[in-house]
Amino acid sequence: MAERDDRPDGTEHGPTRKSLLKAAFVAAPAAALLSGAGAATPALAREQVQGGRTLEPTPQCDDGDDPTPPQMEGPYFKPNSPQRTDLVVPGHPGTALVVSGYVFSRDCRPVSGALVDFWQADDAGNYDNVGYNYRGHQFTGTDGAFHLDTIIPVLYPGRTRHLHVKVQAPTGRCSPPSSTSRANPATAPTCSTTPACS
Repeated sequence: MAERDDRPDGTEHGPTRKSLLKAAFVAAPAAALLSGAGAATPALAREQVQGGRTLEPTPQCDDGDDPTPPQMEGPYFKPNSPQRTDLVVPGHPGTALVVSGYVFSRDCRPVSGALVDFWQADDAGNYDNVGYNYRGHQFTGTDGAFHLDTIIPVLYPGRTRHLHVKVQAPTGRCSPPSSTSRANPATAPTCSTTPACS
């Protein structure tokens, strides 16, 4: 379940982006086991808005964890990745991972047709800068949903296991512009203390 932030002043705030990313990584294996057990609806983010107010892109709140630090994009993003929902490379080793979730607008409505671009290192910690292995983009469905089949990212020096994600609204604007998020599987061990990890 996503964490909630109940402020001392009595106002209630919904789940944070960090808690939703954690929940997506934790829920993916369970969803694979329970597929066919009933269709879930993307109600979580919509339920957090009361009275039709618009949310900030990333509201500041205390969810009991340290805030997710800004992430460096690095020199590894490549535009024009192939459209696909499966990044698994036949013949390459790795443990299967399913990443799924929803894209919502600031007023918590599903965003249909949002561009979601993923990239990650291979099982040796290398990014494919010549071709498009472990790179791809897709568009969200009418319910704002996306689904990605890939492998668990490798742990390499100075970083925790992670996937890179860029989300772009159907209008062509990145949200937020030129921003890169890093999604970490909930089981990822922490990396050694380096500037990239602190």
